[in-house]
Amino acid sequence: MFDANIHVPCSGLSGGAAPCSRLVLNLHQLAESLGRAVDAKDAWTCSHSEEVAVISRMLALHMGLTPAKAEMVHLAGHLHDIGKIGVPDAILQKRGPLDPDEFEVIKRHPVIGESIVLPVKALGGREGVARMIRHHHERYDGRGYPDGLSRGDIPLGARILAVADSLSAMMQERPYKAAMNFSHAESEIHAQSGRMYDPLVVDAFRTARSHILSWMDEARSIPCPRVG
Repeated sequence: MFDANIHVPCSGLSGGAAPCSRLVLNLHQLAESLGRAVDAKDAWTCSHSEEVAVISRMLALHMGLTPAKAEMVHLAGHLHDIGKIGVPDAILQKRGPLDPDEFEVIKRHPVIGESIVLPVKALGGREGVARMIRHHHERYDGRGYPDGLSRGDIPLGARILAVADSLSAMMQERPYKAAMNFSHAESEIHAQSGRMYDPLVVDAFRTARSHILSWMDEARSIPCPRVG
């Protein structure tokens, strides 16, 4: 959930200079709703977008980002998979590995997501939400998609989203895999530091571990409805 006590300046969001907590609150409410809609499209991704949003904000704050910037990363977490509305259900819900053509379709979702969000002025800009969405599947070593960016060329928000997205996804059951526990997922992230993930973000994950685990335990104590 958005922290309504944080006053985010309108500079960089809507062109003004006065505090705009109401604007940001409205943006987050919209983002949360859109994230839930995307998750509802796939019965296996219950609360995934909310988890990515909350974990990303925790990581951002542990990395020393200002509360305002951390809230933008949080907002991007809710919207990171919005491009999946352009992916057929048959691919999203396939029981088994994707074939190469299907994976190419999946790989379009960050670009579709960016195109959906970019026209919203408050979510654009060089380090804006739209770019975080586009690049959240880039890898630190340059072997990700859609643009093969590496290291510091990947927006910091996207590097944060990558860790949060992976943690949540690994801990969720999917048609093609069982869910990992927190310790197993944590080990996988540490093992990929410097390859898939920015080592600085992984260090923040290590520092924030207890807070993230506590929140996830509480959040996942509420059963998810199963669709279909």
